Amino acid sequence: MNAKPSIAVIVSTFNAPEYLRRVLEGYRAQSRYPDELIVADDGSTDETARVVAVFAKDAPFTVRHVWHEDLGFRLAEIRNRAVTAATADYLIFSDGDCIPHPQFVEDHGRMMHKGTFVTGKRILVGQGLSEYFSWQGGTTALLCCLRGEMSGCHHLIRLPWLVFSRQGSKGLRGCNMAVFHSDLLAVNGFNERITGWGREDSELVARLFAYGLTRREAPFAAVVLHLWHPENNRSSVAENDRLLEESLASGNYRCPYGIVKDEETSL
Repeated sequence: MNAKPSIAVIVSTFNAPEYLRRVLEGYRAQSRYPDELIVADDGSTDETARVVAVFAKDAPFTVRHVWHEDLGFRLAEIRNRAVTAATADYLIFSDGDCIPHPQFVEDHGRMMHKGTFVTGKRILVGQGLSEYFSWQGGTTALLCCLRGEMSGCHHLIRLPWLVFSRQGSKGLRGCNMAVFHSDLLAVNGFNERITGWGREDSELVARLFAYGLTRREAPFAAVVLHLWHPENNRSSVAENDRLLEESLASGNYRCPYGIVKDEETSL
């Protein structure tokens, strides 16, 4: 009998240690633990490293902390470093401001299927509630919804068997996406030419489609609760849109400046 594929969760973060602490505790409360969890740290200060170290001491799974220097928003690069550090067969990507539903990993594990990647949903937690919110059960979350402190609350309904195939990147959230490790390596990971906020997830998805994968989505399973934070600087969006359009026009599934840098290997 074949063993089930192993699962890694890759959590990206930047200088939000209290949010990250609550997110990590959310993975301790999972109905199905990941086999490993990797914090992809885009240049945070030592306080984040301390949060990860404390959690790792008694976590029921392997925890790794991958860090690089703060040279601006380089999410694609730090995620690629985390992918390289991962040993699991299947990779779930999320963020350090997204508390996972207790069945988040279990749901993604149920939906994994060769030839596909999965995108999930998020519930938005309001600003005031985000200061202290952590998952304390569905009843508490429902009360917060009724008080208007969260939006997108229909995703709290659990219909884990309801899975759709989708085209394009509409509704895509890089804070809730999963793909087989081997497929991500085949397309050479995230495009590191995309820096600053925006489009690194959409550009990756365009290449996953070009590689021949199909997209699956469950609107009532594999949910994260996204804590409020100030809006990121979006001055890079125009250039990142150009890089996305360039990728779409090329039809290529492998980017030349991802995990492997073709410029370097050709020297």
